[in-house]
Amino acid sequence: MDPTGDSLIRLSIGLTAHRDLAAHEEPALRAAVRGFLEGLRRDFPHLPLRLVTALAEGGDQLAAEEAVALGVELLVPLPMEQAEYERDFEDPQALRRFRELIAKADVRVLPMMRGSSLEDIVRRGEDRNRQYAQQGMFVSSHCQVLLALWDGNPSTATGGTAQAVEFHLHNVMSSLSVDQVAPNLLADDESDLIYHIGCSRRVGSKGMPPRIAPLACRWLTVAGASDASAGMPAHYRHVFGQMEQFNLDMQRYSARILAEPSPLFEGELPGEPPASARILERQFSAADWLALHFQHRVRGSLLCTHVIAALMGIAFIAFSDSRSGRWYAGAFLALFVLGLLLAMMARRRQWQRKYLDYRGLAEGLRVQLHWRMAGVEIPANSSLGYDSFLQKQDVDLSWIRHAMRGVGLLQDSQFESGPGWLAWVIRHWVGDAQGNGGQLEYFRTGSRHRARAFWLTSRIGDLALLGGLLGATALVLGGARLSSPVQQSLVLAMGLLPLLSGIREAYSYKKADKELIKQFRFMCRLFESCRERLARSRSD
Repeated sequence: MDPTGDSLIRLSIGLTAHRDLAAHEEPALRAAVRGFLEGLRRDFPHLPLRLVTALAEGGDQLAAEEAVALGVELLVPLPMEQAEYERDFEDPQALRRFRELIAKADVRVLPMMRGSSLEDIVRRGEDRNRQYAQQGMFVSSHCQVLLALWDGNPSTATGGTAQAVEFHLHNVMSSLSVDQVAPNLLADDESDLIYHIGCSRRVGSKGMPPRIAPLACRWLTVAGASDASAGMPAHYRHVFGQMEQFNLDMQRYSARILAEPSPLFEGELPGEPPASARILERQFSAADWLALHFQHRVRGSLLCTHVIAALMGIAFIAFSDSRSGRWYAGAFLALFVLGLLLAMMARRRQWQRKYLDYRGLAEGLRVQLHWRMAGVEIPANSSLGYDSFLQKQDVDLSWIRHAMRGVGLLQDSQFESGPGWLAWVIRHWVGDAQGNGGQLEYFRTGSRHRARAFWLTSRIGDLALLGGLLGATALVLGGARLSSPVQQSLVLAMGLLPLLSGIREAYSYKKADKELIKQFRFMCRLFESCRERLARSRSD
């Protein structure tokens, strides 16, 4: 895994811009765009940038040229096939710039909107405009921040810059009916960030002056506007920082991730997986390895902390029952300091958060890869599949949803799924008809092993508690008839064994053993139901 390669999470910048910029403002607009990109690179040096733009005449090409000059990669979602799209370039110079730029970019051709055909969009009119509207919704739904070169005026032009801004902020596009715009969740909108650079349009193009001062820069969200000099809104800075932290961890452990991969393409394959799916596999492998790595750190620190607690209990009991108690008191304090330092290190290095976050990201990537190989694609006008992921969990997991938006951008137009790949996905993701393999076997086996381990540790804890009670009973019944060494041993058992039982219970509670067993059983039932429905199905 090349640490600077395609496995790193990208910060995707969508672009919407006017086609008819005022010529005298273009040098200053270039400087503003360049400053914006350089600022993002300076603030997030380990988060590679990707510009998502259709390379239309005017502001799209201006911003793309600045991005290419800075080494920012381009992804071009075309609203229609390239030859058809090029018919909208009236200026030969603009067409030449388009062809030069697209030669340096990854290209994705968007499908026809529902109810439209190729014959419908050949003619200029509403059907063709709706393809541009879909392209604007695609850019908005797959970026973390939208760069808008916009005069600030509303517009009724279907798919225009003003409507792209409206969609990014409010998930509505006024020129389209409700059924033509993908539904949004009722949860908070986590992707409404816009960097707005004010601009003028050519004299007489629309007959409206700019609503904000040309070349003025500001951040826009649903909550309102703030001057660019105030910096990016704190929530987004935090989210992008967590995305960057994943890249840093992936780079730090890249050699070990390569040495211990977690491949998803296993067994006999129906064909060669496309390049984008291989990227998803490498990203999954990195996230999976990092999740396991930090899981071991979390469990190791938990085990050490509870062992230290047990030793502190022994030191306390020995202190209360020994003439040379000073040494035991010193041991008690030393153990306390050691446990405190371990807890502080785990909290400072965020082992628990990274373990849970990277596990969540890995599972999202697993789903994304299997969807792609089975031919399941999120509609071009929607981000619902990404934004619904882990919505019921900690709001801090919004960075994972942002990361998933980026990985959904890449697609190989030459790849077509079929019955072979569908059968492979069912077998390796869900499980075969006998319930072997896939997630079904994983959760079934995991439920059994976790339940057995919990039962065993619970019995050991019960025996320890019982031993303490028996020691106390022997002291009560035996009294002075017992020798002094026997009495001391029983006192030690009476104090130590219930302590160990309590520490075991606390350790199990901290690991959430009972809840994990319930979750594994729930997931097992879910995949069993999935397997049954697949068995009943009569067509792909």
